[in-house]
Amino acid sequence: MTLARVQIGLMAAIAATCPVSIFAAQVFLALAVIVYLARLVTGRARLARLALDGPMLAFAVWTLLSASFSPDPVESYENAKKLVLFALVPLMVDASSEERDRERILDAALLGGIVLCTGTLLQFYFLGYDTIERRPRSFLGHYMTAAGMAMGTLVLAAGRAAFRRSSWALPTREDLVRLAVLAGALAGLTTLQAWDLFALEGERLFVASLAAAAAYMTLSRGVWPGPATSATLTLLALPIGAWALVLSQTRNAWLGAVAGIALVILLRAPRALWLLPAGLGAFLLLRPGLVMGRLTVTDPASVDRYYMWQAGVDMIREKPVFGQGPGMILQVYPDYRWPQAPNPRAPHLHDNALQIAAERGLPCLAWWLWLVAAALGDAYREARKGLFGPGWAAAASMAVVVAVMAAGLFEYNFGDSEVLMFTLLAMALPYGLRRQRSGVAV
Repeated sequence: MTLARVQIGLMAAIAATCPVSIFAAQVFLALAVIVYLARLVTGRARLARLALDGPMLAFAVWTLLSASFSPDPVESYENAKKLVLFALVPLMVDASSEERDRERILDAALLGGIVLCTGTLLQFYFLGYDTIERRPRSFLGHYMTAAGMAMGTLVLAAGRAAFRRSSWALPTREDLVRLAVLAGALAGLTTLQAWDLFALEGERLFVASLAAAAAYMTLSRGVWPGPATSATLTLLALPIGAWALVLSQTRNAWLGAVAGIALVILLRAPRALWLLPAGLGAFLLLRPGLVMGRLTVTDPASVDRYYMWQAGVDMIREKPVFGQGPGMILQVYPDYRWPQAPNPRAPHLHDNALQIAAERGLPCLAWWLWLVAAALGDAYREARKGLFGPGWAAAASMAVVVAVMAAGLFEYNFGDSEVLMFTLLAMALPYGLRRQRSGVAV
């Protein structure tokens, strides 16, 4: 097997595991970087030049400068190590420059998302994660991260479903057998968690098996997986992702999902956009308790966000150039906290733009906005070249980024490594399309 194929398998493993295990995803990322560097050194790969290079480099440099001026540089540099996740962009561009490989990596991403969302359902119904104080977090450490990944899974599946060019094939026998094995494994893992018996070991074995399955799906040249596999994963991700998102009781993820799906509808059939508010209206008429109880801005969490944002504005006013330093919000928040704020401490400011400006300064915010604008602009240009074909991936890229940005108005999801990795994978898709079309580095 060539190094190029190894890298593609590793990218599939990353895509499948970032929704369920940040440790596993980052291990596979490190291996993928090593393989890619080996290919560059031996002349078997070319580093793509992207419109994202400038803003990513500027953002990284300013983050390190901010860490240097931090009251605790050691802690800030430790926090800044997330910058290495930007390596996902060139890796994904290289791995997704052929349609078959790109589709299989996205199959792996949907597979990981389905596992995450199914874990959410199982926790809610069988493990007691069914209250606002104890929300389901599936395989991840926090319920908001799990909700953000469910949002990304749902929007990605919606993008693929909307622009599918071939007919929907029924699942094959091989698909059904493997789905049954997956369902059995999840049920077994849930049982171990309920009994508190080898739960951690079982989860680790499950994640390793998931990564192996994703790599096999991508590299296999046999009859399985086939076209029906992609259709099956897409159609499964839609209802499971939507229901997991409702059960998450996480409003920022709801908002992000609505924004991402609205963009998909706008690109697919603009006249049908009215169906979205009609559907939301019908949903509200049913008045499901899980949703209605969260449609308020007077609860303690909403009030706390308001005063967090006020404190964030004060932080920016005092240090507008380099900010407080990466990872310093928790440490300095008591000095800026407004007396009316319900909670005495805050690990972050629950808003992407405000958090970046307060932590790293207004110039870093400008580089971040440049990065997002460049990603959306290039995705739109690629989508215009043909949505019903490979171009669906560009439309899905736009939808995922819009969803993350909308959710990020009320949550610092850019700081969640899992959500960031998923977003960077999506951002790279248009450049893989461009490389496929031109046959040279973009």
